[in-house]
Amino acid sequence: MPPLDFLLIGGLAALVGAIVQGSVGLGVGLVATPVVAMLFPALMPGAVLVVTLALPFATLAEEVRHVELRGLGWAFAGRLAGTPFGVLLVAAVPEHVLGIVIGLVVLAALAVTTWSREVPRDRRTLAVAGLVSGTTGTASGIGGPPIALLYQRESGPRVRATLALYFVGGAILSLGALALAGRLPVRQVVAGLMLLPFVLAGFLGAGPLRRYLDAGRLRAALLVVVGASAVVLIVRNLI
Repeated sequence: MPPLDFLLIGGLAALVGAIVQGSVGLGVGLVATPVVAMLFPALMPGAVLVVTLALPFATLAEEVRHVELRGLGWAFAGRLAGTPFGVLLVAAVPEHVLGIVIGLVVLAALAVTTWSREVPRDRRTLAVAGLVSGTTGTASGIGGPPIALLYQRESGPRVRATLALYFVGGAILSLGALALAGRLPVRQVVAGLMLLPFVLAGFLGAGPLRRYLDAGRLRAALLVVVGASAVVLIVRNLI
C-alpha cells in the first residue's frame, strides 16, 4: 500500500490539479506529476495516469454535448503511434533527462502556437500533436498540452469536453501499453485509485472558476497552465 504521506500530499496535488482541469480543461496531470515524481517516484507514471483517466468522466457527464468529434480520430491515431515510444522512454531514458526533454518540447509548442496568428487544426497537426502527446503522456503522465494548444481558441465547454474525451482514450492506451510491457505495478494503480476522492472534490469545487474563465478568459488561463507545467517539469529535473 502507498504510504499515508502519499495520500495527504498526493491528495492535495490531485485536488488542486482537478480544480485546474475542471475549469481549464487540463491540469490534473500537470500539477500532480511533479509532486508525485519528486516525492514518490516508484508510483509514476501509473498513479497519475489512473487519475488522468478518471477525471474526464466527470467533465463528460456535464459537457459531453460540446465534444468536437471532427478530426479527433487523427489525434487518437497519433496517440496510438506515440504510446510505444513512451514505453521505450520509460525503460531507457533516465528520469531527469526525460523530464527536461518533455518540458522543452511543451515550451516550444507553446511558443509556436502563442506567437503565430493561428495554427491550423487539420489532420496533419492533430496527428503530430497526438504523436507527441502519446509519447509524453505515457512516459510522464503529461500528455495534454500538445492537443490543448490546438484547441486554445475554442469556447470553454468545447475545450474541456473535447480534451476530456481525448484523455479517456489516451489514458487507456497508455495504461494498457505499460501493463503489457510490465511497467505498471499494482501499487501504482492502487495509489491512483486512492486519489480519486480528492479528484472528485476538486472537480466539484471548480464550478465558480469555470464560469469565470468562460467569460472570455479561458485561452489566457490555458496558456499559463501549459507554460507553468513545462517550467516546473524542467526546474524539478535540473535540481
